[in-house]
Amino acid sequence: MQHSFPDPESQINASRAAIRLSGVTKEFRGSAEAAVADLSLDIEEGSIVALLGPSGCGKTTTLRMINRLIEPTSGTIEINGTNVADIPAQELRRGIGYVIQQVGLFPHRSIASNIGTVPKMLGWNKKRIAERVEELTSLVGLDHDLLSRYPDELSGGQQQRVGVARALAADPPVLLMDEPFGAVDPIVRARLQDQLLELQSEVRKTIVLVTHDVDEALRVADQIALLNVGGVLEQLAAPDDLMRTPANDFVRTFVGEDRWLRRLHLNLVSSLPHHTGPILPIAATFGEAREVLAAEGVSWLGITEDDVFLGWVQASALDAVEAAGGSLADLERQLPAAQVEPTSTLRSAMELIMVSNTSAAVINEGGKFGGVVTLEGIRRGLAGDTS
Repeated sequence: MQHSFPDPESQINASRAAIRLSGVTKEFRGSAEAAVADLSLDIEEGSIVALLGPSGCGKTTTLRMINRLIEPTSGTIEINGTNVADIPAQELRRGIGYVIQQVGLFPHRSIASNIGTVPKMLGWNKKRIAERVEELTSLVGLDHDLLSRYPDELSGGQQQRVGVARALAADPPVLLMDEPFGAVDPIVRARLQDQLLELQSEVRKTIVLVTHDVDEALRVADQIALLNVGGVLEQLAAPDDLMRTPANDFVRTFVGEDRWLRRLHLNLVSSLPHHTGPILPIAATFGEAREVLAAEGVSWLGITEDDVFLGWVQASALDAVEAAGGSLADLERQLPAAQVEPTSTLRSAMELIMVSNTSAAVINEGGKFGGVVTLEGIRRGLAGDTS
């Protein structure tokens, strides 16, 4: 009998949990303490959840219980409402993508053959497998010329991308990743993390990722499940919420006292309520310019044309240009010394503001003005003060 996971859309489930762990425990023979004790966790469809915590907290054990590489001692694990215990283990694993740190590619098989492993096991014909391999090669950013090569001819980063492609080959709803980028250098690791996020924006899989690296979890996860020794769930939260409001002393200690600095990397300029500032269209009058300057209490004015930001002008130049019969268009303009995009991090915005000793202008795609950002605005934004 062929099993499959039900369509997530057909599940009547208010929380839309693609994976649900209910009272899951794991006790290994000869060990006095449980590796995982009474763990309950809901993982939303299409999200990336990082299992984070110190050595011995049961991260990898929990991951392997999801695809039954390790059988739980008690409790239930469901994928889209189906108890994984009701599906033969080998069949279950063919429907779940699995990526490990050392990749585990077959050394005697070509890259194309490695990627096509699961589809071949599922009985796909050669044409369909070849088409899927080509599609995944592009999706994970591999050079198509590498398909005929063997794993030992590839770099660590390339091998890791092959591992991801192989895990996605049969289009599984769930992808499990166990320290997937731990064996590569920091620069390659950052690139692979970025690529994972780009890939997720296209494929929208439910991903469970094991990591010991706080920064990696903060960078890639939608939710972080922070586990203590024995598989105790101390906090499940979005990355910024974990940094902003640690649930207890264990969480506070684990994420570190510099968590406010990490929040600067997590939050984008677009998350702030932007103050428009002293901005006027180029067709405005000198009288309107003086009204805005007085209201804002500043000595500079931003000029726009069709919402495109043209630059700053000095208030001290208004009188002379007006007396000469000119307009705002005749004022000498300067581009902002500090300029950020909505997708810039608050860390980069703060650094620009401090270096230039001025507010940062937010310039949207197409050069349109989106407001100004100040150090006080960043402080209030991180504090949750939007007043």
